[in-house]
Amino acid sequence: MNQSTGAMERLRGFLSADARELAPKLLGAVLTHESRDGAVSVRLTEVEAYMGPEDSLHPDPGSHTYRGPTPRNAPMFGPAGHLYVYFTYGMHHCTNIVCGPDGVASALLLRAGEIVDGIELAQRRRPTSKSPADLASGPARLAKALGLTTADSGRDALAPPFALELPAGTSGPVSSGPRVGVAGAGGSEEYAWRFWLTGDPTVSKYKAAKPRLRRQQAGAPPSATFHRR
Repeated sequence: MNQSTGAMERLRGFLSADARELAPKLLGAVLTHESRDGAVSVRLTEVEAYMGPEDSLHPDPGSHTYRGPTPRNAPMFGPAGHLYVYFTYGMHHCTNIVCGPDGVASALLLRAGEIVDGIELAQRRRPTSKSPADLASGPARLAKALGLTTADSGRDALAPPFALELPAGTSGPVSSGPRVGVAGAGGSEEYAWRFWLTGDPTVSKYKAAKPRLRRQQAGAPPSATFHRR
């Protein structure tokens, strides 16, 4: 898993590119996490690009950074190659790899992948999976299979106990489309920043954002909010 300092910095330089251009190039890359329980490696088959705040050069209404920096999203403003892990819906963790120049918020959400090493450990972490293709088919499943939580947010994905290996060449045809579960303009065709390996069985199913009713306060008119990543 160890990489030379030079190789690590070349990889970090590669990840410092525009997230939208980088996303299809990262398909087929292998991310490894070696924990106390053992190592699990996942070959990335689906990612989503997210950009910056509304006052930035590339505003993204679907991004966690759209309203500006917070303690939670701070890793997205940091150097490329680090992890941004967040907790959502009170039950799931989702993992991003930060990209772009240091100080410019952007990241790639790791939506799905194929477990290529440590499958037995991944199965113990994901006992409800019905098949190997299901183990990391979705961002919450991928994070669970790798054993990642918010405690890993901000850690360097290019240094032990992590490693990122780029694909040797093209991994096959790539498709793109709107991002999953993002409400409003950020989930539209204008932000078709979801990329996946065409036909790969581990790719997650597309779901548009669904409205959910807020708890109505006494005397207040009915209102709705929307699911976001």
